Amino acid sequence: MALTVRLKETSTGVFTLFLEGSIDTNTHKILEDKVDLVLRSAARVIVFDMKDVEYISSAGVRVVLKARKVLKKQAGQAMLVNLQPQVKKVFEIIKAMPTTQIFTSVAELDQYLDQMQKQVTG
Repeated sequence: MALTVRLKETSTGVFTLFLEGSIDTNTHKILEDKVDLVLRSAARVIVFDMKDVEYISSAGVRVVLKARKVLKKQAGQAMLVNLQPQVKKVFEIIKAMPTTQIFTSVAELDQYLDQMQKQVTG
C-alpha cells in the first residue's frame, strides 16, 4: 500500500504530519523526506497523526525515532496521535516512545500542550 504525507504548520514551530497508508521498507523514504524538511526548519514539535496508518514496520519506526532524537537535542518533542491499535502495539512492544508522547486524540494532545505552556508562562 502507498503512503501519503500531508504537512501543516499548526502554529509557529509546531508541525503536524498527517499520514495515510502503510509505512514500510517501500514507503518510509516518503516520510523521511518530509521529516527532514521539517527538521531543517525551526521545528520545536512534530506531531505524527497516524489516524489513517494501517501498518508500520521497523523502517517507519526508525524515521519517528530519528525525528525524536533530533528534536530532543533542540529541546523539542515528537509526538504521536490517533494510533490504530496495531500501530500502537508496535510502539508498545519495542518501547520506542514514552507513553507521555503518545496521545489518543488531537484534543488530548492540545490539552497537554496547553498545560505545558501554562507551566512555562506561569
